[in-house]
Amino acid sequence: MKGSYYKRGNTWSYMLDVGIDPVTGKRKQKSKGGFKTKKEAQAAAALMLTELNTGTYVEEKKMTFEVLSDLWFESYQKLGNPRKLGTYRVREIERKRFLPFFQKLFVSDISHDLYQRTLIKLKEGETDELGNVVKKGLSDSSLSGSHSTGIMIFEHGVKIGALKTNPASGAYVPKDVKTVKDLEDNKEIPKYLEKDELVLFLETAKSHGLEFDYEIFTTLAYTGLRIGELSALKEGDLNFEEDKMRVTKTLYNPTNRYNLYVVHTPKTVSSIREIDVDHEVMSSLKDLLVQHSFEKKRKRNKYHDEGFVFARVGEYAGYPMVLKIINNRMKRLLKLAGLNQELSPHSLRHTHVSLLAEAGASLEQIMQRLGHSNDDITRRIYLHITKPKRKEAAQKFSELMRASKVLD
Repeated sequence: MKGSYYKRGNTWSYMLDVGIDPVTGKRKQKSKGGFKTKKEAQAAAALMLTELNTGTYVEEKKMTFEVLSDLWFESYQKLGNPRKLGTYRVREIERKRFLPFFQKLFVSDISHDLYQRTLIKLKEGETDELGNVVKKGLSDSSLSGSHSTGIMIFEHGVKIGALKTNPASGAYVPKDVKTVKDLEDNKEIPKYLEKDELVLFLETAKSHGLEFDYEIFTTLAYTGLRIGELSALKEGDLNFEEDKMRVTKTLYNPTNRYNLYVVHTPKTVSSIREIDVDHEVMSSLKDLLVQHSFEKKRKRNKYHDEGFVFARVGEYAGYPMVLKIINNRMKRLLKLAGLNQELSPHSLRHTHVSLLAEAGASLEQIMQRLGHSNDDITRRIYLHITKPKRKEAAQKFSELMRASKVLD
């Protein structure tokens, strides 16, 4: 069997004569490209020759990356958990990042080297001739997620016979190299409300808030719930006798259209929890449910009766509140109170962490209450707030030792 090797652009390809087609009488040829060096092309050609000679060669299907990624995504949705719609949305974004590079290429022509260079390009981003950033490169976490998706797409290709090996297997994810100074300077703390600011914010919600604003933001501030967890709360999750709240689900509604919500279980087991809640907060939620009962009677057959605690009134009565509305309402109240309008409902979760730390709660207790198994932001806030106490502890130890020396 004869073979030839040629360079196309920056990569090498091979072409092998593998005999005569018995139907057409013409020469049969096998070719493949995308190799970084001529040696890599020769090694791949040698492997194909071995497979042809031993009868183990399997013809790869001619399929573009675009088609394969569509097939994979369809299969991924069918085999996955239908409640994890947020995950599907992320995977869809991640797979589309590869389309500008691979879209019309046959997957059998995508080599490991080509895939690796693509990861590097995604990390570096794009610049124009003057060196100005045209497209920002991906963060470490975004690139890592995209690589995971790439592995799954090509693995699906191997399963259906579109390629023999997974070109993404063994590829490394280029990451930002942090210097000692970077690590030392990484002390950024997310924005949150100080205690007096929180009091002002909640007083503003009480006196100038729209319907249910005070109950919404007081609950977020006093529990540290995620916004999706708050929107998914149902009457059965509230224990008024013991002033407890069960957190077992979250609401997903990326379009912010009230009737298109989905309630599903949290991503992690640690997110499922039961927490103690201030009695006054629980009492306000009980009053809220009473108001909903009146709305049910008024609306009767039109009320969406699924037991949501933070349900709408009027149009779409009974449907859960959505993030966009809660976020807009918070900005309105922050403006009225003269506070930082860049804060979001999630900032109240950070506020809750800071006040728990100030009150003396341990990091483990805070993690459990917030439904974290491990979270860097929570840890940073905790260490920031407890820094004076840790310094005080060190001082007490020093005083104890000095006293011991005097006694000696």
